[in-house]
Amino acid sequence: MTSILEQQTTINNKLSHRFIALDPAGYFIIYVDREAEMLCAKHFTNTINEKGLAVDPETGKPFPTCGKVDREPTTVFQAKTAKELCIQILETSETCLVSKLDHAAYLGREFMRAEIALANGQDYIQD
Repeated sequence: MTSILEQQTTINNKLSHRFIALDPAGYFIIYVDREAEMLCAKHFTNTINEKGLAVDPETGKPFPTCGKVDREPTTVFQAKTAKELCIQILETSETCLVSKLDHAAYLGREFMRAEIALANGQDYIQD
């Protein structure tokens, strides 16, 4: 018999591989700063080209899907909780950094995962 945790893991792994249209308002790199005991989210701008790929607004070149991209974030957010981070980004930011509801939902899920990892001393890897 499959446990509920195994069922949830299977569903979530499958859903992580679906197509998602990118947000023209930009993207976030989420990480945990253990030393400061903070959740962090760096916001970066992007442009979506005619093929639906995120490209560097300055060069027009697509971002690589793996490896490091050397860019400066437009903003860096830090908070102790997922709720605090969501409020900073979605409610108090002067500019709209999230223009798609699915992106906002994704960020909320990821911020909660990062919060749980920080609280439990676990590694956090952004989905």
